[in-house]
Formats: sequence, C-alpha cells, structure tokens
Amino acid sequence: MGLFKSKNNTHSDEKKSDKYYYASQWGLMARKFRKHKLAMGSTFVLVIFYLTAIFGNFIAPQGTEQYDGKFVNCKPTPVHYFHEGKFVGPFVYGMKTERDPVTFMAQHVEDREKICRIKFFTQGDPGGEYKWLGLFPSNLHLFEAEDGGKIFLFGTDNMGRDLFSRVILGSQISLFIPVVGMLLTVVLGLAIGSLAGYFGGWIDTVIQRLIEVVRSFPQVPLWMALSAAIPKTMKPAQVFMLMTIILSLVSWPGLARVVRSKFISVKKEDFIMAARISGAPGSKLITRHMIPSFLSYIIVDMTMSIPSLIIGETTLSFLGLGLRSPATSWGVLLQETNKLETIMFYNWKLIPMIFVFLSVLAFNFMGDGLRDAADPYK
Repeated sequence: MGLFKSKNNTHSDEKKSDKYYYASQWGLMARKFRKHKLAMGSTFVLVIFYLTAIFGNFIAPQGTEQYDGKFVNCKPTPVHYFHEGKFVGPFVYGMKTERDPVTFMAQHVEDREKICRIKFFTQGDPGGEYKWLGLFPSNLHLFEAEDGGKIFLFGTDNMGRDLFSRVILGSQISLFIPVVGMLLTVVLGLAIGSLAGYFGGWIDTVIQRLIEVVRSFPQVPLWMALSAAIPKTMKPAQVFMLMTIILSLVSWPGLARVVRSKFISVKKEDFIMAARISGAPGSKLITRHMIPSFLSYIIVDMTMSIPSLIIGETTLSFLGLGLRSPATSWGVLLQETNKLETIMFYNWKLIPMIFVFLSVLAFNFMGDGLRDAADPYK
C-alpha cells in the first residue's frame, strides 16, 4: 500500500511540474500574482469600488442635484436595530433641530419618539431619476427611510445634499477618468516610444528632446495652465473629456521612454532578426513580435499610472479647475475641506479623502503584485 501511495504521489507531482513548465507566460504571471495576498486583497477592494461606481445611481439614495435646506451640515445618521431592548430591524430615528448651548450653532439630533424603518429596493423621490446603465430610465434605489425619515450615512454638506450619494456618484468620475486617461496615455506612449526605439536616428533625437521638454514642466502648474483654458460654460461631459485629454498629454513621456528602451534591446534579439530576414514588414514586427515580448511590463506600468491620474483629477477639481458643481467627483467634494470651520465642526466632510486614499493605495499594492509577477527573476 505504501509503495502504491508513493507512486501516486510521484505521479501527481510530475503532473504539477509538467503544468508549471508548460504553462504560458500569462499562466505563470497569474499563479505568482495569486500568491501575493496584499495584491489580491487590493484587487478585491478595487472590484468593489468599480462595481459600486457602475451601479452608483441605484445604490445612492439621492441624485446629484437633490438637496434639503432643512438638513444643512447634518451629522452622519446612525443606523439602529434595537429600540428599548426590542429588535426592530434596520431603522433610523427622526431628526429635530436644537441649538448647541456652547457654540450656539443649530444642530440636528435624533428624535427617539419617531422610528423610521429602512426599506430596500424602493422608488426614490422626484429628482432622483436616472438611466440604468445609461440606457433605461429608472428611479429604483437600494434603500430609503420610510415615513419621511432621513438617512444620511455620511452626513450632509452646506446645501443639505447627501454626502454618501455624492461620494458614490463622484466615484464614477474619479475612478473612470484615470482609466480612460491611462488608455490614452498607453496609446500615446506606445506609438511615440516605438517610433523612437525602432527607427532611432534623428527621429529618436527629436522625440527625446520633446519628452525632456514635457517632463521639465512642474506637473501641477502645467495641469492648472491647461485646465484654466477650459471655458466655464462647458457641460460636465465635455469637461470630463477635456480633463482626460489633459491628464493624458502630461502622463505619456514616462511610458514612451520605457517603450523606447525595450525596443532598443528587443530589436537585437534572434527572433526579431529571424522575422526580419523572413520578410516581415515593420508594422508586423512591432505589433506581432516586439510589443508582445514586453506586454507584461506595459500592463504593470498601466496599473501604476492610474493612482497618479486619480490624484491629478482630485487635485484639479479641488483647486476648482476641473469639474464644477453640480457635477460631482471626489475632488469637488473636498473643496469644502479647505476651510478651518469644516475641520473643526464638520469633520465628516473629509470622508471622500478616505476613498481617494484607499483607491490609490489599492492600485499601488496591485501594481506591486503585478510587477513581482511579471519579473522573470523572482
């Protein structure tokens, strides 16, 4: 029996080793990436963030233009399950306005005599209509407090707008502008870097000088100068596209230099020389042989560039040079935090900063995992 078990173990080990040695480059990268626990956890967090952004209009109880002047600068509403020792289910208490005896500021406190249950999958108030996936009109929302109750999970701003809804809807801009900008950056970086690395000579010299000129400008002032040219009368969708183009125009030189160096080293390899001798045209050499040989590094660079683009969009919107209200992004939401009274009395308005921090950190950790997985010497 022992001999039979040892033979089976040996056979299974051989199968595992065969799978490892005959695995493709992408299979090996995926196996190494799955072993990186921090990168896997960060990927899970980013998946949740992007799913929340995609279905944000359904999850958010209010739209971007809805507000209630009676509940200005209201603290986050706690959700309760028990009332006087009895299980009621998820509910919030009603709210009433009182005067703070110390600061003499109006504040909203819980009215313990009024219970407002939380309903799920409800039709929202007028003004909260949206198009499901941008196609189908709907007013269905994930939750709502019944009997006229108010539920503000992250509190409200200085106009009485629900901060939770604005954070969720703002993620649609703050998370997708960097992705679109990254794709444009990759196209520009690959095109310009491949030209410099493949042809060399005066083309390489001109492109290198252009890269040095672009990289010599301080990033934030350059963003500010480009975004200041955006007319204030433009629609949010047009501002979205222009901001994406601005971030891409500033971000491509780093990738272009990496691509150039890779082209210079790869074009001397034997498989490239063999393809060239066989009569393959230059376009096929670039797209079929040279770029795929270091595609894993491009993917890593794409992932690592998104955090800087997130910070760039947030910075522009925070400075008032990007999106403007009623359009919402995390940078727009952070505009109110530049006042001292906000930090002293309304510190819940700093909550959007937590989401910026978590998304940038998650992208960095995921990029580290991809970089380790793509490294052939690890």
